[in-house]
Amino acid sequence: MPSDHTPGRAPHIPVLLRPILDLCAPLSGIWLDGTFGAGGYARGLLAAGAERVIGVDRDPLAIEMAQGWISDYGDRLRLVQGTFSELDTYNDGPLDGVVLDLGVSSMQLDLAERGFSFQKDGPLDMRMSQSGDSAADLVNTAEEGHLADILYHYGEERASRRIARAIVEARARAPFTRTLQLAEVVSRCLPRPKPGQSHPATRSFQAIRIAVNTEFAQLAQGLAAAERALKPGGLLAVVSFHSLEDRIVKRFFQIAAGQEANANRYAPATADIQARFELVTKRAVAADEDEMAENPRARSAKLRIGRRTTAPAKEIAPADLGLPEPPRKKGRR
Repeated sequence: MPSDHTPGRAPHIPVLLRPILDLCAPLSGIWLDGTFGAGGYARGLLAAGAERVIGVDRDPLAIEMAQGWISDYGDRLRLVQGTFSELDTYNDGPLDGVVLDLGVSSMQLDLAERGFSFQKDGPLDMRMSQSGDSAADLVNTAEEGHLADILYHYGEERASRRIARAIVEARARAPFTRTLQLAEVVSRCLPRPKPGQSHPATRSFQAIRIAVNTEFAQLAQGLAAAERALKPGGLLAVVSFHSLEDRIVKRFFQIAAGQEANANRYAPATADIQARFELVTKRAVAADEDEMAENPRARSAKLRIGRRTTAPAKEIAPADLGLPEPPRKKGRR
């Protein structure tokens, strides 16, 4: 399969790469690309001055697809099949930078057989690592209330109960095996979208994908791992694509920068707060008009960057990051 060396392959353009490189300049040392995908960020980092890049992806297909071109970079690029939560174990020493591009990759969306897309028919899979329980396993076995909780907490779907009930009724007639089969059931529960509005199944597919891949837990653990892995002065750049992700990243940087005490003027003063990050971006950076025209996927993207200080790393409780409440698994039927 071709890499995104191929001209005109818009789906594989790395989102917000230019502002990442501009805000992190000058680049040097060892960087980790925690969502390697088609390799766009890794190549951009190497071209901008990084001495070495460790490309990490939980999807074995991403590692396989890169084999045809990684030799171009010799020992400057090393690939690891792994997860956010363990990114501090993939190098012997501290890192100069970490880049995380959250959510599903365009490479995965493009392949109908991976089951991520509600617009292409394929097996109802959605597993980034291609192992463990699939989306079909979840929607065919989870209790109705558990499904509703997933749709509400992970997709912010207001019609979660109605959709969960429709899923349970439909699977009683025939189990879900295909993406369009699920998308059709979800769509029948919601009004027909007006021009310019997203597909009715967007939130439900997002929620199920997040649940299948434990994405929020991985994000929280990955942010903590990046904090442990970075050397003083090292940079953490995170690109998110929906409000739930961005809320977690924003809260992490606020707490790690020692700004949580400013959130409540009635809270007692804490004199010994040590900032573990300095905020490079005071607010989220969005794509400019040129990038949105070049790559429509960038329209919803937000970038936040922090620079590691000399303060020791410190764990942050998931609840303090505002992680959506994990749905309770009430049983199967």
